[in-house]
Amino acid sequence: MAKITAAITAVGKYVPDYILTNQELETMVETNDEWITSRTGIKERRILKEEGEGTSYLAIKAAEDLITRNNINPKEIDLVIVATATPDMLVASTAVYTATKIGAVNAFAYDLQAACSSFLYGMSTASSYIESGRYKKVLLIGADKMSSIIDYTDRATCIIFGDGAGAALFEPNEEGLGFQDEYLRSDGIGREFLKIDAGGSILPTSEDTIKNRQHYVHQEGRTVFKFAVSNMADVSEKILERNNLTKETVNWLVPHQANKRIIEATANRIGLAEEKVMMNIHRYGNTTSATLPLLLADYEKELKKGDNLIFAAFGGGFTWGAIYLKWAYNK
Repeated sequence: MAKITAAITAVGKYVPDYILTNQELETMVETNDEWITSRTGIKERRILKEEGEGTSYLAIKAAEDLITRNNINPKEIDLVIVATATPDMLVASTAVYTATKIGAVNAFAYDLQAACSSFLYGMSTASSYIESGRYKKVLLIGADKMSSIIDYTDRATCIIFGDGAGAALFEPNEEGLGFQDEYLRSDGIGREFLKIDAGGSILPTSEDTIKNRQHYVHQEGRTVFKFAVSNMADVSEKILERNNLTKETVNWLVPHQANKRIIEATANRIGLAEEKVMMNIHRYGNTTSATLPLLLADYEKELKKGDNLIFAAFGGGFTWGAIYLKWAYNK
């Protein structure tokens, strides 16, 4: 009997209609298009403007896109994981609500949070469930409404983030395709450099925390950039070495879309040409948990069965890692 591996068999996406351009940001904070573009590679980002809607709205839309385009019966889905740093609310799981709304009535569901590495870690989790033989269809959704935690008077963060969601369905494969290897890391040294101070159990919400604007993302950009550049490149190089891959045998780098310079540094370390590097940061900015599945959805028609994909991400905490996956279908 052939070994069971976990393959991605379908993808979907959703981004809001509203486009926040660099030119519009120029009217909000002291910045300009040239400065943002040269330092981040971002030209615009999508913002969810619908009143009363949160991350679940994005996740549901991405899941419905996957289900509709691939004729999936949601009743056959065994598990729904929503990778997110911006759940709808505390305690009540965003994934549980998402599963119910998409008709995945036979699935159990939960959220997974590892900042910008959430989807990458979720890939490891989804693949493990499939390879165990216990479940046949695992839906992994990466979704974040970053605009809900961004201070639009803080030019260090408001230029970077956008809203969006992407989804991937994992199923068993007996051809040796799908999930091949992972190298995942974390280090609590990063706790102070990328965070939201208030709203958790250490510093609960109060009049003072609201007045002091402590419910927004705070980032020490230079420190985070330094760690991200070195660590994303290191794990990508490590995963190639462990699997005897070269720049010739890797078809695609699927990097977290945090900063164009970080992406280029990672690609340069493993010697990949620009045409082998997936990139859409100029259109969406950093959508946190959604960047990797949005890339898959945008590049799906260019992917070929058997292609070697290297996923790499870096997030707050710090969390980071790389995954090697063989693509399982032609579109």
